Amino acid sequence: MFEKRGILIDKINHFSERGEPFLFAVDFDAENGFVLTPGEAAERGIRYDFGTGKKQHGRIGQPRSKFEFTAIPFETYKKAFDRVMTHLERGDTYLLNLTFPTPLSTDLTQARIFETSDAPYKLFVPGHFLLFSPELFVKIEANRIISRPMKGTIDASLPDAAQRLLADQKELFEHNTIVDLIRNDLSMVSTHVEVNRFRYLDLIRTNRGDLLQMSSEISGELPADYRKRLGEILFTLLPAGSVTGAPKEKTVEIIRSAEQDQRGFYTGISGYSDGHCLVSAVSIRFIEQQESTLVFRSGGGITALSDAGSEYHEMLKKIYVPIV
Repeated sequence: MFEKRGILIDKINHFSERGEPFLFAVDFDAENGFVLTPGEAAERGIRYDFGTGKKQHGRIGQPRSKFEFTAIPFETYKKAFDRVMTHLERGDTYLLNLTFPTPLSTDLTQARIFETSDAPYKLFVPGHFLLFSPELFVKIEANRIISRPMKGTIDASLPDAAQRLLADQKELFEHNTIVDLIRNDLSMVSTHVEVNRFRYLDLIRTNRGDLLQMSSEISGELPADYRKRLGEILFTLLPAGSVTGAPKEKTVEIIRSAEQDQRGFYTGISGYSDGHCLVSAVSIRFIEQQESTLVFRSGGGITALSDAGSEYHEMLKKIYVPIV
């Protein structure tokens, strides 16, 4: 099922030019993934909902279930954090998204989580991974490309949570950096790039309490013949800026040296095209199947203003399922 970069680009171009529906996922390294017709996806038991076309499921209701995890020791996180801070101090990077895997214990099946999760973008690939992402990568329709990078998180139960998040200088720097990065990325494939909405907040409801997440919206205009080379356009934008950092190329190099293992499909992209509109998500809020073990992957942006303890707790706060 999984194929290499060149084949993926060709398949996306093929389906896009002909206006035929397709489902796709690409890993963090932008080297492996799949592009499938809806029929091929159904044959493999793959389930998805990207807000376009026919819904794949209905909300089933509130389960009462075990959801436990064993966090990595703070000392382990701090070692990687300190390595990143060294690079920040040297000017090699000025924002880096640091992530870790966390073993998960739950009596919820991945299929059940898919069915009951309230998230805008969902994908379940049996035997491999499940994601329930809140973050749009790009939406493409009628020559218009839109991205909504998400950067900035706070516990919504804290007093004056929204005001605290908006006033936090570290979060402001982080968000400004990503908005600028995404604006530059979109400028590589489109014209008339502009920021339509800046630093708006969404409420994310989860089984471990509510979160506020900060996003912005950036858009551009694609050339009239974009459908013939949609694959190249998507891959030009990879990896997603909000889950790497800036400058992107050097930051990815540091990520590979600082993190424990390969990200795989975590923080890649995934999406669906109905033949007219393509909607894709950053593959975050991600549960991976590793033989008989489930692993939840999460992380957050590190800047020179970051505090190791705060970043560690933010990473753990993002270990949730959007079931309330």
